[in-house]
Amino acid sequence: MSPTFKIAIIGAGSVGFTKTLISDLLKVPEFVGCEFALTDINPHNLEMIEEIISEIVKVNDLPAKVTATTDRREALTGARYIMSCVRVGGLEAFATDISIPLKYGVDQCVGDTICAGGIMYGQRNIPVILDFCKDIREVAEPGALFLNYANPMAMNTWAALEYGGVNTVGLCHGVQHGAEQIANVLGVKLEELDYICSGINHQTWYIDIRAKGRKIEKEELIAGFEAHPVYSKTEKVRIDVLKRFGVYSTESNGHLSEYLPWYRKRPDEIERWIDMSDWIHGETGGYLRYSTERRNWFETDFPKFKAEAAKPLSEHKRTSEHASHIIEALETGRVYRGHFNLRNNGVIRNLPDDAIIESPGFVDRFGINMVEGITLPTACAATCSVSVSVQRMSVEAAMEGDIDKLKLAVLHDPLVGAICTPDEVWQLVDEMVVAQADWLPQYADAVPGAKARLENATVKTRDWQGAARKVVRSVEELRELKGAHR
Repeated sequence: MSPTFKIAIIGAGSVGFTKTLISDLLKVPEFVGCEFALTDINPHNLEMIEEIISEIVKVNDLPAKVTATTDRREALTGARYIMSCVRVGGLEAFATDISIPLKYGVDQCVGDTICAGGIMYGQRNIPVILDFCKDIREVAEPGALFLNYANPMAMNTWAALEYGGVNTVGLCHGVQHGAEQIANVLGVKLEELDYICSGINHQTWYIDIRAKGRKIEKEELIAGFEAHPVYSKTEKVRIDVLKRFGVYSTESNGHLSEYLPWYRKRPDEIERWIDMSDWIHGETGGYLRYSTERRNWFETDFPKFKAEAAKPLSEHKRTSEHASHIIEALETGRVYRGHFNLRNNGVIRNLPDDAIIESPGFVDRFGINMVEGITLPTACAATCSVSVSVQRMSVEAAMEGDIDKLKLAVLHDPLVGAICTPDEVWQLVDEMVVAQADWLPQYADAVPGAKARLENATVKTRDWQGAARKVVRSVEELRELKGAHR
């Protein structure tokens, strides 16, 4: 008899992602009778995703149960697995993550991991993550597993494990996407590629690559990327780091460029290292524009999404997203190997024990078992260690509501530190805390002081859109573009 248990998804209004996660789970024969409890603070999006998932269940004649509620505790009650894909503050707060640092010369592509935007994103997320953990402890099934997909991955997972008291794993798909690129440049199928990838989330490194069992050296990988007709243009930062560090990074060109102090520090240098064919290659505020356009597109194209949900699951190819594979391994004992975000505790020898690392592990009925004894190349460890220090200070600041520690975290960020003086950082943080006060309850006592300092501000700022900004396109423009591509 198939096991029946409850899986809750917080932030289920992330419609496309929720549809993918549940479709993957329903491809596991043992899980067709599970309950999927959807919850979100946006009742409109929640209603749409409930319709879509209910349609999938109905069309495929499955015994699965689908519920939806804005009452998070109700959704979590009795859940064995809880997934989170929330964006605290939504696009409104995200916009200030990008726009305020630009006034001080900090040009970000994504702003969701570290840098000024990522640090502030963490400050908004951590109080909410701890609320989730409280509910999980109180009403979920004992020993429930919290699978966090939300960024900033390392900070969220750090807070949940250190302060939330909940069994937590952080999940990301950067490793899989980078592996697809490597297989492409080496001319092999993805299933013919084996690799060890280790580091911290969004700064993970392919430290051992085998293609059809043959070890791939740095020179061959460089030659492959430089000869590739697309990647040679879109992955300039990653290729440059590969040449200098000797290993390839998991993360996109735009992401990686903002974690390091060298590629976005001067406006006239940024264009040299990015490509504007897609936001992910380095466009200023690229992910903000992309997210805004996708939100608008979904609002008007819901009937199309609903129609797609009416297709049989046999047409859905299970994705490489970790969640369904982890739950399958835990419930059935079928072993799964993936890359997971957990506390280091000596797994990576040359990173701090308290760091949240992303590294290989195996899952079976006994849990997630990490592969120990990994040593990163020195340059990779140095880069990761700086980010770990920023993350540690950021988490502590969020927990304590300490604006001075928050300023120190931003000051020590690699890109911010390459651009801003301490006085500029202090004012930048004051401005961001005031702008985002609605989502920062732990800084309520610090906001009046920040406002007073801003009234007497001495640091000059500028109205700057960044070195490579694009305007948000309307739904009509996107339709026209899509038609032209067809």
